[in-house]
Amino acid sequence: MNSPRKGAGRPSVLLDMRPLQGPSAARGIGAYARGLLGGLVRAGFDSELSLLLDVAFDEPPLPAGRYRLVGCRRRSHGQLSAYEDAVALTADIRRIGPDVYHAIDLHLPGRSPCPLVVTLHDLIPWAWGGPRMRGERWRNLAAFRLLRRADAVIAVSEATAEDAARLHVAARRRLRVIPEAAEPVFRPREGAVQRVRERHGIDGAYLLSVGALDARKDPRSLLAAWAAARESRPGLKLVIAGAPGRQAPPSMDGAVQLGRVADEDLADLYSGAGCLVFSSRYEGFGLPCLEAMSCGCPVAAFRNSSIPEVVGDAGTLVEDGDAAALGHAAAEMIGRRERWSKAGLQRARQFSWDRTARETISTYESLLA
Repeated sequence: MNSPRKGAGRPSVLLDMRPLQGPSAARGIGAYARGLLGGLVRAGFDSELSLLLDVAFDEPPLPAGRYRLVGCRRRSHGQLSAYEDAVALTADIRRIGPDVYHAIDLHLPGRSPCPLVVTLHDLIPWAWGGPRMRGERWRNLAAFRLLRRADAVIAVSEATAEDAARLHVAARRRLRVIPEAAEPVFRPREGAVQRVRERHGIDGAYLLSVGALDARKDPRSLLAAWAAARESRPGLKLVIAGAPGRQAPPSMDGAVQLGRVADEDLADLYSGAGCLVFSSRYEGFGLPCLEAMSCGCPVAAFRNSSIPEVVGDAGTLVEDGDAAALGHAAAEMIGRRERWSKAGLQRARQFSWDRTARETISTYESLLA
Protein backbone atom coordinates (compact mmCIF):
# COMPACT_ATOMS: atom_id res chain seq x y z
CA MET A 1 0.00 0.00 0.00
CA ASN A 2 1.18 3.52 -0.77
CA SER A 3 2.07 5.54 2.33
CA PRO A 4 -0.99 7.09 4.02
CA ARG A 5 -1.11 10.23 6.11
CA LYS A 6 -1.79 9.61 9.77
CA GLY A 7 -4.32 11.67 11.66
CA ALA A 8 -7.97 12.68 11.82
CA GLY A 9 -10.04 14.91 9.55
CA ARG A 10 -11.18 14.75 5.96
CA PRO A 11 -8.47 13.82 3.47
CA SER A 12 -7.14 16.28 0.93
CA VAL A 13 -7.53 14.81 -2.56
CA LEU A 14 -5.77 15.52 -5.85
CA LEU A 15 -8.42 14.76 -8.49
CA ASP A 16 -7.09 14.43 -12.04
CA MET A 17 -9.35 16.49 -14.31
CA ARG A 18 -7.11 16.40 -17.38
CA PRO A 19 -9.58 14.19 -19.27
CA LEU A 20 -11.79 17.28 -19.54
CA GLN A 21 -9.09 19.00 -21.62
CA GLY A 22 -9.03 16.62 -24.55
CA PRO A 23 -11.18 14.30 -26.68
CA SER A 24 -12.30 12.38 -23.57
CA ALA A 25 -14.36 15.43 -22.54
CA ALA A 26 -17.00 14.43 -25.10
CA ARG A 27 -16.99 10.75 -24.09
CA GLY A 28 -18.11 8.77 -21.08
CA ILE A 29 -15.01 9.68 -19.05
CA GLY A 30 -15.83 13.36 -19.52
CA ALA A 31 -19.37 12.80 -18.28
CA TYR A 32 -17.95 10.94 -15.30
CA ALA A 33 -15.51 13.76 -14.50
CA ARG A 34 -18.24 16.43 -14.61
CA GLY A 35 -20.74 14.36 -12.67
CA LEU A 36 -18.35 13.30 -9.93
CA LEU A 37 -16.96 16.81 -9.45
CA GLY A 38 -20.46 18.28 -9.25
CA GLY A 39 -21.44 15.67 -6.66
CA LEU A 40 -18.33 16.32 -4.58
CA VAL A 41 -19.04 20.07 -4.61
CA ARG A 42 -22.65 19.53 -3.51
CA ALA A 43 -21.41 17.21 -0.75
CA GLY A 44 -19.29 20.04 0.65
CA PHE A 45 -16.05 18.23 -0.18
CA ASP A 46 -14.79 20.86 -2.61
CA SER A 47 -12.56 22.59 -0.05
CA GLU A 48 -10.57 19.34 0.22
CA LEU A 49 -10.01 19.09 -3.53
CA SER A 50 -7.14 20.11 -5.78
CA LEU A 51 -7.88 19.65 -9.48
CA LEU A 52 -4.97 18.63 -11.70
CA LEU A 53 -4.94 20.30 -15.12
CA ASP A 54 -2.44 20.42 -17.98
CA VAL A 55 -1.11 23.99 -18.42
CA ALA A 56 -0.72 23.42 -22.18
CA PHE A 57 -4.51 23.50 -22.64
CA ASP A 58 -7.30 25.89 -21.77
CA GLU A 59 -9.08 25.46 -18.46
CA PRO A 60 -12.27 23.44 -19.09
CA PRO A 61 -15.71 24.57 -17.88
CA LEU A 62 -15.94 23.71 -14.17
CA PRO A 63 -18.66 24.20 -11.55
CA ALA A 64 -18.19 26.90 -8.95
CA GLY A 65 -16.48 25.60 -5.83
CA ARG A 66 -13.80 26.10 -3.21
CA TYR A 67 -11.34 23.67 -4.81
CA ARG A 68 -7.95 24.87 -6.02
CA LEU A 69 -6.44 24.36 -9.45
CA VAL A 70 -2.94 22.95 -9.81
CA GLY A 71 -1.00 22.57 -13.03
CA CYS A 72 1.34 20.09 -14.65
CA ARG A 73 3.22 20.14 -17.93
CA ARG A 74 3.75 17.27 -20.35
CA ARG A 75 5.75 16.96 -23.55
CA SER A 76 3.63 14.11 -24.90
CA HIS A 77 -0.15 14.26 -25.41
CA GLY A 78 -0.57 11.37 -27.80
CA GLN A 79 -0.92 7.63 -27.52
CA LEU A 80 2.27 7.24 -25.48
CA SER A 81 1.50 9.97 -22.94
CA ALA A 82 0.69 7.37 -20.28
CA TYR A 83 4.32 6.30 -20.30
CA GLU A 84 5.49 9.85 -19.55
CA ASP A 85 2.83 10.13 -16.84
CA ALA A 86 4.18 7.02 -15.15
CA VAL A 87 7.31 9.05 -14.34
CA ALA A 88 6.06 12.63 -14.16
CA LEU A 89 2.98 12.03 -12.01
CA THR A 90 5.07 10.75 -9.12
CA ALA A 91 6.88 14.11 -9.01
CA ASP A 92 3.61 16.05 -9.38
CA ILE A 93 1.97 14.24 -6.48
CA ARG A 94 5.03 14.74 -4.30
CA ARG A 95 5.10 18.46 -5.18
CA ILE A 96 1.38 19.03 -4.50
CA GLY A 97 1.28 16.86 -1.39
CA PRO A 98 -2.29 15.49 -1.22
CA ASP A 99 -3.41 12.78 1.17
CA VAL A 100 -4.97 10.83 -1.73
CA TYR A 101 -4.49 10.93 -5.51
CA HIS A 102 -7.53 9.96 -7.62
CA ALA A 103 -7.02 9.06 -11.30
CA ILE A 104 -10.23 8.90 -13.33
CA ASP A 105 -8.55 7.30 -16.34
CA LEU A 106 -5.53 5.05 -16.84
CA HIS A 107 -2.82 7.71 -16.65
CA LEU A 108 -1.13 6.49 -13.48
CA PRO A 109 2.04 7.19 -11.51
CA GLY A 110 4.78 4.60 -11.48
CA ARG A 111 4.89 4.97 -7.71
CA SER A 112 2.52 7.11 -5.71
CA PRO A 113 3.79 8.88 -2.57
CA CYS A 114 0.24 8.72 -1.16
CA PRO A 115 -2.71 6.30 -1.40
CA LEU A 116 -3.87 5.89 -4.98
CA VAL A 117 -7.52 5.61 -6.08
CA VAL A 118 -8.30 4.72 -9.69
CA THR A 119 -11.68 4.76 -11.39
CA LEU A 120 -11.89 1.81 -13.78
CA HIS A 121 -14.47 2.36 -16.51
CA ASP A 122 -13.85 -0.86 -18.41
CA LEU A 123 -11.25 -3.39 -19.47
CA ILE A 124 -12.56 -3.76 -23.01
CA PRO A 125 -9.20 -4.31 -24.79
CA TRP A 126 -8.51 -7.32 -22.53
CA ALA A 127 -11.98 -8.59 -21.67
CA TRP A 128 -13.58 -8.40 -25.11
CA GLY A 129 -11.25 -7.12 -27.79
CA GLY A 130 -9.41 -10.18 -29.07
CA PRO A 131 -6.88 -9.72 -31.93
CA ARG A 132 -8.62 -6.57 -33.23
CA MET A 133 -7.61 -4.60 -30.10
CA ARG A 134 -4.00 -5.74 -29.88
CA GLY A 135 -2.77 -2.18 -30.50
CA GLU A 136 -5.01 -0.80 -27.75
CA ARG A 137 -3.66 -3.37 -25.32
CA TRP A 138 -0.10 -2.40 -26.20
CA ARG A 139 -0.78 1.32 -25.71
CA ASN A 140 -2.29 0.64 -22.29
CA LEU A 141 0.18 -2.01 -21.17
CA ALA A 142 1.94 0.24 -18.64
CA ALA A 143 -1.36 1.36 -17.12
CA PHE A 144 -2.61 -2.21 -16.94
CA ARG A 145 0.43 -3.15 -14.88
CA LEU A 146 0.40 -0.01 -12.72
CA LEU A 147 -3.28 -0.51 -11.92
CA ARG A 148 -2.27 -3.42 -9.71
CA ARG A 149 -0.55 -0.92 -7.39
CA ALA A 150 -3.73 1.05 -6.67
CA ASP A 151 -4.91 1.09 -3.06
CA ALA A 152 -8.54 1.24 -4.18
CA VAL A 153 -10.09 0.62 -7.59
CA ILE A 154 -13.53 2.11 -8.15
CA ALA A 155 -15.29 -0.03 -10.76
CA VAL A 156 -18.33 1.60 -12.33
CA SER A 157 -20.20 -1.72 -12.47
CA GLU A 158 -20.14 -5.21 -11.00
CA ALA A 159 -19.27 -6.54 -14.46
CA THR A 160 -16.18 -4.34 -14.63
CA ALA A 161 -15.20 -5.38 -11.10
CA GLU A 162 -15.54 -9.04 -12.11
CA ASP A 163 -13.32 -8.41 -15.13
CA ALA A 164 -10.72 -6.73 -12.92
CA ALA A 165 -10.66 -9.67 -10.52
CA ARG A 166 -10.67 -12.29 -13.29
CA LEU A 167 -7.82 -10.60 -15.13
CA HIS A 168 -5.89 -10.15 -11.87
CA VAL A 169 -5.87 -6.36 -12.24
CA ALA A 170 -7.03 -5.77 -8.68
CA ALA A 171 -7.60 -7.92 -5.64
CA ARG A 172 -11.26 -8.13 -4.68
CA ARG A 173 -10.57 -6.51 -1.30
CA ARG A 174 -9.38 -3.37 -3.12
CA LEU A 175 -12.38 -3.15 -5.46
CA ARG A 176 -15.33 -0.84 -4.79
CA VAL A 177 -18.34 -0.81 -7.10
CA ILE A 178 -19.71 2.74 -7.40
CA PRO A 179 -22.06 3.27 -10.38
CA GLU A 180 -22.17 6.29 -12.63
CA ALA A 181 -25.24 8.46 -13.17
CA ALA A 182 -26.83 10.56 -15.90
CA GLU A 183 -26.27 14.30 -16.01
CA PRO A 184 -29.23 16.50 -14.99
CA VAL A 185 -29.93 17.59 -18.58
CA PHE A 186 -31.22 14.08 -19.28
CA ARG A 187 -34.85 14.29 -18.24
CA PRO A 188 -38.19 14.18 -20.13
CA ARG A 189 -38.38 17.34 -22.22
CA GLU A 190 -41.62 18.97 -23.28
CA GLY A 191 -41.70 19.90 -26.95
CA ALA A 192 -38.90 17.49 -27.84
CA VAL A 193 -40.68 16.00 -30.87
CA GLN A 194 -41.18 19.43 -32.41
CA ARG A 195 -37.58 20.49 -31.79
CA VAL A 196 -36.26 17.25 -33.32
CA ARG A 197 -38.41 17.91 -36.39
CA GLU A 198 -37.20 21.51 -36.68
CA ARG A 199 -33.49 20.77 -36.08
CA HIS A 200 -33.11 17.56 -38.01
CA GLY A 201 -36.14 17.21 -40.27
CA ILE A 202 -37.10 13.95 -38.56
CA ASP A 203 -40.84 13.40 -38.65
CA GLY A 204 -42.70 10.36 -37.39
CA ALA A 205 -41.62 7.44 -35.23
CA TYR A 206 -37.94 6.58 -34.97
CA LEU A 207 -35.58 4.24 -33.20
CA LEU A 208 -32.50 5.86 -31.69
CA SER A 209 -28.94 4.56 -31.47
CA VAL A 210 -26.34 6.52 -29.49
CA GLY A 211 -22.57 6.11 -29.70
CA ALA A 212 -19.84 5.16 -32.13
CA LEU A 213 -20.21 2.53 -34.83
CA ASP A 214 -17.13 0.45 -34.07
CA ALA A 215 -17.09 -3.34 -34.05
CA ARG A 216 -18.03 -3.55 -30.37
CA LYS A 217 -21.20 -1.55 -31.02
CA ASP A 218 -22.10 -4.06 -33.76
CA PRO A 219 -23.55 -1.79 -36.48
CA ARG A 220 -24.49 -4.83 -38.57
CA SER A 221 -26.79 -6.07 -35.81
CA LEU A 222 -28.17 -2.55 -35.41
CA LEU A 223 -29.24 -2.51 -39.07
CA ALA A 224 -30.67 -6.03 -38.78
CA ALA A 225 -32.65 -5.01 -35.69
CA TRP A 226 -34.04 -2.01 -37.57
CA ALA A 227 -35.10 -4.26 -40.44
CA ALA A 228 -36.83 -6.62 -37.98
CA ALA A 229 -38.66 -3.72 -36.33
CA ARG A 230 -39.93 -2.50 -39.71
CA GLU A 231 -41.66 -5.83 -40.32
CA SER A 232 -44.46 -4.58 -38.04
CA ARG A 233 -43.76 -0.82 -38.35
CA PRO A 234 -42.83 -0.18 -42.00
CA GLY A 235 -42.31 3.59 -41.72
CA LEU A 236 -40.01 3.41 -38.70
CA LYS A 237 -36.79 5.42 -39.06
CA LEU A 238 -33.39 4.78 -37.48
CA VAL A 239 -31.56 7.82 -36.09
CA ILE A 240 -27.91 7.52 -35.04
CA ALA A 241 -26.36 10.15 -32.75
CA GLY A 242 -22.64 10.23 -31.99
CA ALA A 243 -19.33 10.47 -33.82
CA PRO A 244 -19.14 7.33 -36.02
CA GLY A 245 -15.49 6.57 -35.24
CA ARG A 246 -12.73 5.17 -37.42
CA GLN A 247 -14.19 1.64 -37.53
CA ALA A 248 -17.62 2.74 -38.78
CA PRO A 249 -18.89 1.06 -41.95
CA PRO A 250 -18.98 3.27 -45.08
CA SER A 251 -22.78 3.25 -45.16
CA MET A 252 -25.63 2.65 -42.72
CA ASP A 253 -28.21 1.93 -45.43
CA GLY A 254 -30.79 4.68 -45.01
CA ALA A 255 -30.31 5.52 -41.36
CA VAL A 256 -30.23 9.20 -40.38
CA GLN A 257 -26.71 9.87 -39.07
CA LEU A 258 -26.46 13.08 -37.05
CA GLY A 259 -22.89 12.82 -35.79
CA ARG A 260 -22.04 14.25 -32.40
CA VAL A 261 -24.78 16.40 -30.88
CA ALA A 262 -24.95 18.62 -27.79
CA ASP A 263 -26.40 17.10 -24.62
CA GLU A 264 -29.55 19.24 -24.83
CA ASP A 265 -30.15 18.02 -28.37
CA LEU A 266 -29.44 14.43 -27.32
CA ALA A 267 -31.95 14.71 -24.47
CA ASP A 268 -34.55 15.84 -27.01
CA LEU A 269 -33.70 12.89 -29.26
CA TYR A 270 -34.14 10.48 -26.34
CA SER A 271 -37.40 12.15 -25.28
CA GLY A 272 -38.85 11.93 -28.78
CA ALA A 273 -37.66 8.44 -29.70
CA GLY A 274 -39.90 5.41 -29.76
CA CYS A 275 -37.09 3.29 -28.28
CA LEU A 276 -33.33 3.25 -27.77
CA VAL A 277 -31.87 0.26 -29.63
CA PHE A 278 -28.58 -0.63 -27.96
CA SER A 279 -26.69 -3.19 -30.00
CA SER A 280 -23.41 -3.00 -28.06
CA ARG A 281 -21.75 -6.35 -27.38
CA TYR A 282 -19.79 -5.19 -24.35
CA GLU A 283 -19.94 -2.20 -21.97
CA GLY A 284 -18.16 -1.09 -18.84
CA PHE A 285 -21.35 0.65 -17.71
CA GLY A 286 -23.73 1.53 -20.55
CA LEU A 287 -24.45 5.22 -19.98
CA PRO A 288 -26.72 5.69 -23.03
CA CYS A 289 -29.18 3.21 -21.51
CA LEU A 290 -29.34 5.23 -18.29
CA GLU A 291 -29.59 8.54 -20.16
CA ALA A 292 -32.45 7.15 -22.23
CA MET A 293 -34.38 5.91 -19.19
CA SER A 294 -33.80 9.27 -17.47
CA CYS A 295 -35.56 10.90 -20.44
CA GLY A 296 -38.44 8.40 -20.41
CA CYS A 297 -37.21 6.59 -23.51
CA PRO A 298 -37.76 2.79 -23.59
CA VAL A 299 -34.61 0.68 -23.89
CA ALA A 300 -34.07 -2.54 -25.85
CA ALA A 301 -30.58 -4.03 -25.59
CA PHE A 302 -28.52 -7.17 -25.78
CA ARG A 303 -28.07 -8.98 -22.47
CA ASN A 304 -24.34 -8.81 -21.81
CA SER A 305 -21.65 -7.31 -19.55
CA SER A 306 -23.00 -4.48 -17.37
CA ILE A 307 -26.24 -3.82 -19.25
CA PRO A 308 -28.50 -5.88 -16.92
CA GLU A 309 -27.14 -3.92 -13.93
CA VAL A 310 -28.16 -0.63 -15.49
CA VAL A 311 -31.44 -1.54 -17.17
CA GLY A 312 -32.76 -4.17 -14.76
CA ASP A 313 -36.42 -4.99 -15.44
CA ALA A 314 -37.10 -1.48 -16.76
CA GLY A 315 -36.23 -2.40 -20.34
CA THR A 316 -36.19 -5.41 -22.63
CA LEU A 317 -32.97 -7.43 -22.78
CA VAL A 318 -32.63 -10.12 -25.43
CA GLU A 319 -30.07 -12.85 -26.03
CA ASP A 320 -26.70 -11.38 -26.89
CA GLY A 321 -26.33 -11.05 -30.66
CA ASP A 322 -29.94 -11.89 -31.57
CA ALA A 323 -30.62 -8.88 -33.79
CA ALA A 324 -34.08 -10.03 -34.88
CA ALA A 325 -35.20 -10.36 -31.26
CA LEU A 326 -33.77 -6.92 -30.53
CA GLY A 327 -35.74 -5.33 -33.35
CA HIS A 328 -38.98 -7.13 -32.50
CA ALA A 329 -38.61 -6.05 -28.85
CA ALA A 330 -38.10 -2.43 -29.88
CA ALA A 331 -41.18 -2.49 -32.11
CA GLU A 332 -43.26 -3.97 -29.29
CA MET A 333 -42.04 -1.38 -26.81
CA ILE A 334 -43.08 1.50 -29.07
CA GLY A 335 -46.66 0.21 -28.82
CA ARG A 336 -46.43 0.32 -25.00
CA ARG A 337 -44.21 3.34 -24.68
CA GLU A 338 -45.97 4.90 -21.69
CA ARG A 339 -45.58 1.73 -19.63
CA TRP A 340 -41.86 1.38 -20.44
CA SER A 341 -41.25 5.09 -20.01
CA LYS A 342 -42.63 5.01 -16.48
CA ALA A 343 -40.55 1.92 -15.61
CA GLY A 344 -37.38 3.52 -16.98
CA LEU A 345 -37.87 6.77 -15.09
CA GLN A 346 -38.36 4.85 -11.86
CA ARG A 347 -35.22 2.81 -12.50
CA ALA A 348 -33.13 5.87 -13.38
CA ARG A 349 -33.89 7.48 -10.03
CA GLN A 350 -31.78 4.78 -8.36
CA PHE A 351 -28.64 6.36 -9.86
CA SER A 352 -27.35 9.78 -8.83
CA TRP A 353 -24.07 11.67 -8.82
CA ASP A 354 -24.71 12.64 -5.22
CA ARG A 355 -24.68 8.96 -4.26
CA THR A 356 -21.57 8.40 -6.38
CA ALA A 357 -19.84 11.31 -4.62
CA ARG A 358 -20.77 10.09 -1.12
CA GLU A 359 -19.45 6.60 -1.79
CA THR A 360 -16.30 8.01 -3.38
CA ILE A 361 -15.64 10.17 -0.29
CA SER A 362 -16.07 7.06 1.86
CA THR A 363 -13.43 5.34 -0.29
CA TYR A 364 -11.00 8.21 0.26
CA GLU A 365 -11.59 8.17 4.00
CA SER A 366 -11.21 4.39 4.26
CA LEU A 367 -7.64 4.64 3.00
CA LEU A 368 -6.62 6.90 5.89
CA ALA A 369 -8.50 5.13 8.67
